[in-house]
Amino acid sequence: MHRPTLPPRGRIVLGAAVAAATALLATGPVTAGPLAGDPTAPADRQQQYAAAAAEYGVPESVLLGVSYLESRWDTHPGQPSTSGGYGPMHLTDAEQVAATPSSAHVDENEDPRGDESRPLTVDPALVAEPTGDPLPRESLQTLDAAAALTGVPEETLRTDAAANIRGGAALLASYQQELAAPVGAGSDPAAWYGAVARYSGADTADAAAAFADEVYDQIGQGASRTTDDGQRVTLAATTVTPDESGLHKLGLRRVERPDGLECPVRLACEWIPAPYAEYTIPKTGVVTYGNHDLGNRPAQQKIEYIVIHDTEGYFGPSVNLVLDKTYLGWHYTLRSVDGYVAQHIKAKDVGWHAGNWYVNAKSIGIEHEGFAGHGTWYTEAMYRTSAKLVRHLALRFGIPLDRQHILGHDNVPGTVAGNVAGMHWDPGPYWDWSHYFQLMQAPFHSTGTPHTGLVTIDPDFAANRPAFIGCNQQPPGVPKPVPPAVPCPLRGSSSVILRTAPSPDAPLVNDRGLRPNGTPDTMYVSDHGARASAGQTYALADVQGDWTAIWYLGQQAWFFNPASAPTAKWAEGFVVTPRPGKATIPVYGRAYPERAAYPATIPYQTISPLQYTFPAGQRYALGAVLPGEYYRAVSFDGSAPGDRTVVRGENRYVQIQFGHRVMFANLDDVLILPASTGAPE
Repeated sequence: MHRPTLPPRGRIVLGAAVAAATALLATGPVTAGPLAGDPTAPADRQQQYAAAAAEYGVPESVLLGVSYLESRWDTHPGQPSTSGGYGPMHLTDAEQVAATPSSAHVDENEDPRGDESRPLTVDPALVAEPTGDPLPRESLQTLDAAAALTGVPEETLRTDAAANIRGGAALLASYQQELAAPVGAGSDPAAWYGAVARYSGADTADAAAAFADEVYDQIGQGASRTTDDGQRVTLAATTVTPDESGLHKLGLRRVERPDGLECPVRLACEWIPAPYAEYTIPKTGVVTYGNHDLGNRPAQQKIEYIVIHDTEGYFGPSVNLVLDKTYLGWHYTLRSVDGYVAQHIKAKDVGWHAGNWYVNAKSIGIEHEGFAGHGTWYTEAMYRTSAKLVRHLALRFGIPLDRQHILGHDNVPGTVAGNVAGMHWDPGPYWDWSHYFQLMQAPFHSTGTPHTGLVTIDPDFAANRPAFIGCNQQPPGVPKPVPPAVPCPLRGSSSVILRTAPSPDAPLVNDRGLRPNGTPDTMYVSDHGARASAGQTYALADVQGDWTAIWYLGQQAWFFNPASAPTAKWAEGFVVTPRPGKATIPVYGRAYPERAAYPATIPYQTISPLQYTFPAGQRYALGAVLPGEYYRAVSFDGSAPGDRTVVRGENRYVQIQFGHRVMFANLDDVLILPASTGAPE
């Protein structure tokens, strides 16, 4: 999604959340320690975990393991997660969550289906007011509970890491007490499984168990990393066989797993089907259908892509939207607080999620509870669940685990020139692609040298903090009043900034699809026309000192890439370049067959070039060689002539990393060469 427009923040009281927090304290608070900021409190983060564990009687390995599954021990100072969680222990605040209303998956008058032969326009009222509980009740107000248990003010718990860790330890100890289980720093970590499961905030037994299993797996593996505020923390690997009996005392909802549910076995997953149904448009009386199309993939058409989205809203409202037959469907929605998965559409069927029919017909769409430019952060629990799901699907359908096939919604091209500016930009520059691929066991490696001709973008996420502006504001290019841009909080990002020359003072490059007048792109968080993202591979154009140039949207684009702190890795592979004699060649947003391939029963789908050009002498990284295909699906019952068939022709295409988005060129127009051939010296 790509709608960062939000009203002023407000505060509401959620009675159920407060009641849940009150119930949490029924056994009485654990003795409070000194307030955060006390000069006697340890300054070292490792010592802070040890001190909090000792103070509240929690095994240190359990405290570290839970914190790692929530935040990887990062502080995100003062900034909430999508779930309204703060600090390394992810203490949640319902009032902060409620202050940020959900928006919808699409903009008014947008066609998320992306097929002119069967356009879809969503009811503006539905777009404006998605409804539903933002989070499971139990997870809404742990910040209040931690404040009551520790005597530390809520604001301190939000912003002070040591206090936040104490709050999390106090919560774990109170959960353990409610289960009548042993408390004490020397207690057996195996006996804390039920308390860990409750800490997840999950409202289903399988989700709570999945979270606890991940914590204990992490305790077994150990971990060591430097946090976002420069603290080194280590969890020593310890083999623990958890006692799972405490889980059954939590009274959580149990979810059936029907046959055919397309999730890994250990993932908490529920079948919440999107409706495939007819309906009548009230104003016109036209009978149509929603909110996806039936298919027979991969037998009929190969699934090439998995598209990563964020919902621009909360889990409950987003699921309610996908359940509306007049809306649109995607395959999965993931919840932030615990990584819970809802599947809505089977992989064989085609969702309406990417705004490009060619990509929709060949992809699986996964929505993640979150906001691309709101300043919130994506939880580790959701990253892990998503990585397991994507890896499972990729292995099942033979989809390569790389950024040419695991696409962000922001990497999907417009179908025709007129659609380019309106395409979405989620999951945004704050999605940690490098960590995500590490979790999928497909990390970005250096496979080449400065002479092999390709670079893979991969900045240090925590240290790379571009100065974006306009978080929570109307993006540029939308015909509504835009307030003066406010700087976004400086935070880790997967994106590197591209300039017209090797200098920090040089203008940003221009994306003519966003700014046809040729003016430079901007640092608005929603303006990705001058960015490259972690894992994307580009053809090398030049190197000057600490600066590297790549070919990007028909021009050289420079990014800062010092040897002392590189933001890219050298790579090897193949590039494409125009065939000799061609001064320039067109690029496309979809790879459709030629006119002669269509039978008389199916209207020809125009092969329409985008506004960009691919000049001779430039090179772009090859992602795949693909057949020209068009999936015909325009009727509810499949009765339209030629419906539910795939048109294939002689045309073949190359997929290239042409800009921030992938695009396509006709194979007959290009040469495919090893990237080292003719690479800059």
